[in-house]
Amino acid sequence: MIIRTSKLLILLIIIFFCACRHDRDQVNRPKIVVGIVIDQMRWDYLYRYYERYGHSGFRRLLRNGYSCNNTSISYLPSYTAPGHACIYTGSVPAIHGIAGNDWVDRRTGAKWYCVQDTSVTLTGGDTKGQPMSPANLLTTTITDELRLATNFASRVYGVALKDRGSILPAGHLANAAYWYSEHTGGFISSSYYKDPEPEWLKAFNNRKTGDSMVQEGWYPLYDISTYTQSTADSTPWEGPFKWEKAPVFPHRFDGLDEEKRRAVIKSIPAGNTYTLMMAKACMQGESLGKGSATDMITISLSSTDYIGHRFAINSIEAEDTYLRLDRDISDLLLYLDKTYGRNGYLVFLTADHGAAHNGGFLAANGIPAGIEGDGVMDGLNGYLHQTLGLDSIVTFMSNYQVCFDEVRIAASGKDRETVKLTAMAWLNAQPNVAYAIDMENIWRNTVPEPIRTMAVNGYHNHRSGSIQVVLNPGCYNGDGHTTGTTHGTWNPYDSHIPLLWYGWHIKRGASDEPVHMTDIAPTLASLLHIQMPSGCVGKPIIGLKKEH
Repeated sequence: MIIRTSKLLILLIIIFFCACRHDRDQVNRPKIVVGIVIDQMRWDYLYRYYERYGHSGFRRLLRNGYSCNNTSISYLPSYTAPGHACIYTGSVPAIHGIAGNDWVDRRTGAKWYCVQDTSVTLTGGDTKGQPMSPANLLTTTITDELRLATNFASRVYGVALKDRGSILPAGHLANAAYWYSEHTGGFISSSYYKDPEPEWLKAFNNRKTGDSMVQEGWYPLYDISTYTQSTADSTPWEGPFKWEKAPVFPHRFDGLDEEKRRAVIKSIPAGNTYTLMMAKACMQGESLGKGSATDMITISLSSTDYIGHRFAINSIEAEDTYLRLDRDISDLLLYLDKTYGRNGYLVFLTADHGAAHNGGFLAANGIPAGIEGDGVMDGLNGYLHQTLGLDSIVTFMSNYQVCFDEVRIAASGKDRETVKLTAMAWLNAQPNVAYAIDMENIWRNTVPEPIRTMAVNGYHNHRSGSIQVVLNPGCYNGDGHTTGTTHGTWNPYDSHIPLLWYGWHIKRGASDEPVHMTDIAPTLASLLHIQMPSGCVGKPIIGLKKEH
């Protein structure tokens, strides 16, 4: 009897220790992952205004986190939708399918917006906007993989002013994605998601905080004489708001009607503040990070892009925007500290693309530059009509690509290769064009790296143009505008982006080793011990994780 009792006791002890070991060996993950994408943030903004930043925003991330100083985009064109898709899929447009903010479906000739979906409806009271969903994204995202890895116990939400900045990062399996509607003045969603209108969202929108922020106007945060990293308050390279005589501070909006006030919040720093308020409301309303599985919220700050497009990157407005954003980042980190504890959350901060100096500004300072206008497509069509007798055969010239009317070419009896080569010859003769690349026969082109690979990575067979146009450095398509700036090219000013990691299991440090935007998602997969997204071509970043 004593022997049997001893054996039973030993068995119970073994079971107890196995149970304890099982509890200790559970997968270690943070309470919440917070992804922050700053639209149109050049890498050098981290240091251009460094001395004016506070100690608890960008400086905190740089000082206590891990900075990948040499992070670049590896595809063309460097636009918002492809950038957000790449960050969260670890893939490139050739695979994930988001070939631009919009494109032409070469099989049908139809124009498509990146998150357009006519099978769903908008929610939140917006009866005028276009219905949206992630249906056009062809691969999974890291947010999808987190949901799958935890058998849907993890919850995922996306927040941004731009629909594409919210929908694409949140992925196919998101609980919801929210974006700003100019028609309602609040954040909305679509019927694609199971619960697009929770009570906390209705309460947030009913406070009309965004409208109140706009009515306060935009005044410089500091004395205007202290903005020494910027050009004068009014230059030929800045674009005023439509109701302004000049692009100068203060920018006042109190006399605008409701429709204009709702629109203008996107183009002032208050838009970023409002977005982060919405993100905090989402975290609180959904009790994110409080469950048994890791949750994730994706946040895109879009006002930086609108402001850059209008005022250019050297403006006082741009400098003031980043000084205010620094304060907003500080407030967010303090909120995360208080809500989850300093070791309970993982943050990464990056950008979807950078931006060029205004072409006029560069030229005025002796640097070769140029701004291509809307006349390029008309000029090319005119040349093809003159030489081949084809009228308006180029239907779409965006994303620095040329799309032909394939049906009309076939009906004309003209040889398609002749049409394409004739178009390339005309493009290559233009003074600001460095290369016109035949994307269907890439081997024909003598194009240096990394341009060649970036063009290939960005080429989707059904959603990209037949010809990729590469302009000279300092040149860009201005869509008829000589003020402000834009992006979309291969050059470092468009493709060199910040990448900061902070919080859970992230060590202090920095690296100048080359890293690509495609490496963000697989790094998250490695940290969280989950599968990489289905089209991922990146690899985990080595050296940023603490050793335990």
